[in-house]
This record gives sequence, C-alpha cells and structure tokens, in this order.
Amino acid sequence: MRQHEVNKVTPELEEETLLTVSQTFKALGDPTRLRILHLLSHKEYAVNGIVEALSLRQSTVSHQLRTLKNLRLVKYRREGTTLYYSHDDEHVMQILAQMIDHASHC
Repeated sequence: MRQHEVNKVTPELEEETLLTVSQTFKALGDPTRLRILHLLSHKEYAVNGIVEALSLRQSTVSHQLRTLKNLRLVKYRREGTTLYYSHDDEHVMQILAQMIDHASHC
C-alpha cells in the first residue's frame, strides 16, 4: 500500500445509513420476501396474483408486502380498487439477481 493511501481515512457510515442497510439485508434474508421480490422482478402483480403464483396465504403476502413497502423495495399503483405491486429499487434487484446467479453456481 502506498503511503498516501495509508493516510486516507475511510469515512464512517452514518447511523441512519447503517440501519437502512441492515434492515434491507434482514428483509432479504427471509425466503418468502425473496420469493415475492423475485416474482416482482419479472412483472407487476396484484396481491391475489402473488398468492396464486407462490401458493401463499393472502394474509402472509399482505404482511410481507407491507414490510417490503416500508423499506421502499416495492411500490404499488392503484387501478380501481386493485393495487398492483412492482419492485421499487433496481439496485436491490440487481443484487438479488447476482445472488441468485451466485447460489445457482455453488
């Protein structure tokens, strides 16, 4: 390592950033949320569509979508009385795709 590189100090992460990153990784650590995000990486779905596609209970899907929405990992649009969900962060979807690719090569 060069002398000028040794003297460089890596800036400390702000507490809010650390908390957000930690919560995001925690959310991605849940298999049900991963299944929902993976499904939403292909197209938007209404809750009933997610329920059908993943064979989950409606209450489970609604609970997990609420968690993902609070972390800004999914978003929704309203069409009449139906809410259609889609992913909200391309960066996270890229990480998810890379991790799926990595896991499939292990």
